[in-house]
Amino acid sequence: MKNLLPILFILICSDVFADELAQRVAQVLRETPLIDGHNDIPWQIRRRVDNDLSQLDLKADLTLIDNPTHTDIPRLRRGMLGGQFWSVYVPIREYGGTSEHVQQVIEQIDVVHQMADRYSDTFEMAYTASDIERIHRTGKIASLIGIEGGHAINDSLAVLRQMYELGARYMTLTHSKSVRWADSATDEPRHGGLTMFGEAVIREMNRLGMLVDISHVSPEAMQDAMTISKAPVIFSHSSAYAVVPHVRNVPDDMLELVDENNGVVMVTFFPSYVSETTRLHGEKVAAKLEQLSTKLSEEEVEGKLETWREMNPSPRPTLEQVADHIDHIRDIAGIDHIGIGGDYDGMPPGPVGLEDVSTYPALFVELLRRGYSDDDIAKIAGRNILRVMRDGEEIAGTL
Repeated sequence: MKNLLPILFILICSDVFADELAQRVAQVLRETPLIDGHNDIPWQIRRRVDNDLSQLDLKADLTLIDNPTHTDIPRLRRGMLGGQFWSVYVPIREYGGTSEHVQQVIEQIDVVHQMADRYSDTFEMAYTASDIERIHRTGKIASLIGIEGGHAINDSLAVLRQMYELGARYMTLTHSKSVRWADSATDEPRHGGLTMFGEAVIREMNRLGMLVDISHVSPEAMQDAMTISKAPVIFSHSSAYAVVPHVRNVPDDMLELVDENNGVVMVTFFPSYVSETTRLHGEKVAAKLEQLSTKLSEEEVEGKLETWREMNPSPRPTLEQVADHIDHIRDIAGIDHIGIGGDYDGMPPGPVGLEDVSTYPALFVELLRRGYSDDDIAKIAGRNILRVMRDGEEIAGTL
């Protein structure tokens, strides 16, 4: 028993210290809204129940359903979320964009407004930084709209303006495929960044007060956007390329430009962007898919690939690895240029420790353990993106 006493003492002290850190995080998040840059539950509502919110009750515990979501209201409350950019996303299968995408994105915008109406005791639509702060003080979650992919406007500034009128407050310039005016990070380069029309899109977004989101775009398009934009830009859900060399992450030279631009990188939890081991596993999956596709029908490929995945499960990253990305971005761009963009409900199972929207406080506890201050936590949680929004609003006022 005598030999166990030092161990028990260490465990008790550790629990007390962890509780103290959790209380500090809770106090910060009571005073500063935690604002996540990207959540795909609107797409899950479309994919699972054809946009019929009566068929997917966000007030229920959705961990209990088949194929659980990452998001529901009970878990949002435990995660102490203060504001959320809900992604209004529709897939783009090939280069360009069509008028069909415009309709589909408007339908997704409608889903976000429906969410705010149906759950008005939890959500309220927000359009400005001041709206977010006001709504947070009432205990509700400020709901904002972010368009994921410039194919949503189908090469039309008029459509862009009307998307803003419907509530969109950022637009990601591309998604997985390039559009006719901007290159995607995950497609072949066609324009060397932005075309002249792409530059006009940036200027019009600045005039409107819509944030320019350069997650998903090529490094050349990132640089063009930061050169042209008079307002700070955001990466709504990206991490650090130097930590994991995935094309969706932000290279160091671009992080330096983010500092000059006064923008913010909202660190994502997407597994293959967080962990090099997970990224390399993804490359093996892609190689296996290509190998099977040369020999088998689409249906046979799906079955064989599923069997292969079961025998070769993807390794999951950890909360600590997400914190490593935050450390790196702080070292290159500075503490004033970091936010959070989880990508919940738009990714596979999240990192260990960051499984769903209830887990945000655990990440901030880890940052406190690493020596971040309460003020640092407040900046990362919400103050940095609020500053960017205010700057965008003020610049729009001058244009």
